[in-house]
This record gives sequence, C-alpha cells and structure tokens, in this order.
Amino acid sequence: MRHADLGVLDGPVLIFGGPYSNLQATQAVLAEVRARRATPICTGDVAAYCARPVETIAAIRASGCAVVSGNCEVQLASDAPDCGCGFEAGTTCDMLSVGWYGFARAQVSKSDRDWMAHLPDVVTFHHQSARYGVIHGGVRDVARFLWSSSPASNLEDEWDALEAQIGPVDHILAGHSGIAFDRPLRRGRWINAGVIGMPPHNGCAATQFAVLDQGRATFHVLPYDVAGAAADMRSAGLTQGYHTTLETGYWPSEDVLPPDLRVPLAKG
Repeated sequence: MRHADLGVLDGPVLIFGGPYSNLQATQAVLAEVRARRATPICTGDVAAYCARPVETIAAIRASGCAVVSGNCEVQLASDAPDCGCGFEAGTTCDMLSVGWYGFARAQVSKSDRDWMAHLPDVVTFHHQSARYGVIHGGVRDVARFLWSSSPASNLEDEWDALEAQIGPVDHILAGHSGIAFDRPLRRGRWINAGVIGMPPHNGCAATQFAVLDQGRATFHVLPYDVAGAAADMRSAGLTQGYHTTLETGYWPSEDVLPPDLRVPLAKG
C-alpha cells in the first residue's frame, strides 16, 4: 500500500471525488478551493465518464491537489482493458462503461499514466487533533461500493483493513460510490465526499463536495457549466446516456444502487 502523510492541516480542507473527465466541474471546484483558501484532496477517478480527460488531469496536476488512487487510475496506469469499477458483468453500468472507459484509455498520455501509477492508495493527515485516512472505495477492494445504508460491518471491515496497514485513524474520508454521506460508526465517522463529475442521482444537475473545517465536515453543492460539459460529451460521441445525466441529474441505470437509493420512475 502506498501511503502519503500530509501532516497537520488545521485550516479548511476541501475533499472531492470523481472529477470524471468533467473539465467544467473541475474548474469550478478548484475555484472553490481558491475562494476558501482550502487544502484540496481528491478521492480519485480523475478520468472517467466525460469528454475532457486530458485537460481534467492537467488541471488537477497543476493545482497541486493531493490525489488518492481510484480504480480508474489503477486501470489506466496499467492500460487495462476495463475500468475495474466493480460493476456486475452484463449490467447496464458494465456495458456503458465500455464506451467511456475506452475513450479515456485512448486519450490519456504515458506521462499521465506514469503519474497515476505513483499515486498513493491512502492519504493521511491530522486536523484539529484527529487523524483522518483518505481512501477511494475500500482498502480490501479499491472499487468496493459502500453506501449510507450499507451494513455497518462492511464499513468496519474496511476500517480494520486500513488500520492494519497504517495504524489507528479517528475518521475515514472516501469516494467512489458517487453519493455523499456522513455516517457515525464505532470508532469514528465515515465521510463520503461524493463526486463532482456526475450528479448524485437526485434530479439536480449540480454536484457535491465536502469541506472539513474546525473538526466538522459539511457538504456543499457545486454549480458549474453543465451545458458546456454535456456539449463536450456530444461532440466526442459519448452519448450512451451519461451526457443526459449531466442535465437531468439522474443516472442512466440504477444497477449499482441499493434499493433505498433508487428513484422509481425518476425519469418517467
């Protein structure tokens, strides 16, 4: 496990996940970083669903943002044939991933692959005397989907795995699943910052990020140039469904979601 320790960060820390090749959302979140004078940390999956992987990676790298390796970084770094998202074979999410991952794979340069290959699997820092561990999905499985309603034992299992590698942490910050939540567990809080590259399947086009300040995590809405991001996808031929997700706020499939997070007839 590659581990990066950022030391003590007692000012505001802005945590976001999944830029997903959405350049417009990435530019918007980096503007928030500057406005809040915050330390940025990304939970991974910089290049994914949308149409501007090269420019999005460049913006993240230029910002100096700490980035945790997501499954997309792992797969793109090794030029793997699929995204490694953990989608069940044959589901809509799995089939749609062929298009967007293939596009990203064809665009990303060797230099960017090398950068991805050396990203840490976990980032730690101290904030207001508490130690935080930042991961992508899980420790045992980088692409593990963990939700606000997942059995506590699933999250505790990943917590055990993390502490076995890096020692005790007071709280965990994570991403991957795409929907933000803050859940108290036996040892501390599991905080998923959500993602900025796609909306959280709630009918709103704006996306989400989190801010840790004075020992408290809060979630924030990220407005950005949705029309521009969707137009980029159409121009690139990425029209398998996620281009309309940017505009409608609903995912093209609920295959990956637990029943309590599905939205019956949301698009009807």
